[in-house]
Amino acid sequence: MISIIAAFVAGLLLAGVLALLVYQRRKKTDEALLSERCRIIEREKTLEIEELKLREEIALEKRQAEADRELKRREIEIRGLEEETAVGASAVAKEREKLEKRRSELDERYDVIERSEDRLRENIAEYRTRLQEVSQLTVDSAREQLLEQVRHDIQDEVRELKEELLGRSEKEVEAEAKRTLIACMQRLSAAPQEDITATIVAIPSDDMKGRIIGREGRNIKSFESMTGTTLLIDETPDSVLISSFDPVRRETARLALEALIKDGRIHPSSIEEAVNRAEEEVKQSVVDSGEDALRRLRLNRMHPEIVSCLGKLRFRLSNNQNSLEHSVEVANLCALIASELGLDTELAKRSGLLHDIGKVLDQDHEGSHALAGSYLLKRLGTEDPKVVNAVAAHHSEVPAESPYVALVMIADSLSATRPGVRADSLDGYLHRVRSLEEIAQSMEGVSEAYAIQAGREIRVIVSPGSVSEADAGLLARNIRRRIEDELQYPGTIKVTVIREQRFSETAQ
Repeated sequence: MISIIAAFVAGLLLAGVLALLVYQRRKKTDEALLSERCRIIEREKTLEIEELKLREEIALEKRQAEADRELKRREIEIRGLEEETAVGASAVAKEREKLEKRRSELDERYDVIERSEDRLRENIAEYRTRLQEVSQLTVDSAREQLLEQVRHDIQDEVRELKEELLGRSEKEVEAEAKRTLIACMQRLSAAPQEDITATIVAIPSDDMKGRIIGREGRNIKSFESMTGTTLLIDETPDSVLISSFDPVRRETARLALEALIKDGRIHPSSIEEAVNRAEEEVKQSVVDSGEDALRRLRLNRMHPEIVSCLGKLRFRLSNNQNSLEHSVEVANLCALIASELGLDTELAKRSGLLHDIGKVLDQDHEGSHALAGSYLLKRLGTEDPKVVNAVAAHHSEVPAESPYVALVMIADSLSATRPGVRADSLDGYLHRVRSLEEIAQSMEGVSEAYAIQAGREIRVIVSPGSVSEADAGLLARNIRRRIEDELQYPGTIKVTVIREQRFSETAQ
């Protein structure tokens, strides 16, 4: 038993010794492999470093070679420029020598000319002295006599030439203007005339009049105070008349009254509701009318307040002509004329459309409708300054700053004076006729004056003994200026001066 244990222990010791020997041998082998691997890695690193150094040296040599080539090229260019500069300097030197030589020649000629002028002055002074001694006249008196003689000789020729040139230029300008205006007017489809009538609301029966008036006039008073209008209820059957100077209020009252009549319930509370609804309808109608005008003219980007003012023009009439239709017509005419003249058609349209916008402004806006409209546009700041000036100056109240003012004035006159567009009162017609005849008869040399063509033309008969042919044309222009300065009239007035002299004999 002991021998077995001893053999087992000896075997274990032998196995341990063998394992230790194996471990030590393997460790030495691993260390040798690791050392060899480290040497290989160090060698690879060394080779990589040497390769990098070699690449850098090659790249450096290439850059050095390129720099040398660039340097040589620059040197060649510099040598070429130096040669060109040298050649140019020599050319400049030669030109300078030529200029100096030319200057010296010109100085010599100038001296010769000065000496010649001095001799001429001496000769002129000598001749003038001899002439004065011979004619016994001074220089001033001789000059005056000569000028007077020339003036007398050419006076008639100058007058004839002046009349020919002025007449020809005026005829050419008038023919060209007529051609342009006719071409524009033929392309425009004008709106028909609207009748001026009172706002009348139809009622189903006369019993409705009592309900509108109400007990002790309570309903009619409430209606008039809310709408700012006056209801005229008389014996006229089946109708009620609404009166107001404000067409917007009149339209509001018409809509409210028609709604009340249709509903049948008429008392202060229902009147208030109907008036409020009518006001909203009118406001929307105003905006729709303004936007419709912009669509018809193909315009955009306009301030809402301006659109509202344009819509209000639909409810206003000027001498039987609807103001909104008139503004749209003026805008179209302005655009057509602008296209003929090569101007901006959009600016022309805006100027023509907005020229009467001041007519819908209330008493808070001071000045005439032209100035009030321009102040509104300037305050809003959305329109071009040329448009603002065209609105302000279309009645010549402020100086014109662009040709669009003339376009608006021409288009406004064309739209207002086409046949049948406006109605004129008898008093206004008589006043214009009398004023025309009084202005013409107050001029010197006029014997008779007659206003014809419904005040569109004034014919003036002058005495041929007191008014010459040249003075007759001047008289016509003076009468035209006085008419423009003193009268207010739509359209144009033609002035015709007649100078006729007759000679007759009777043979017996």
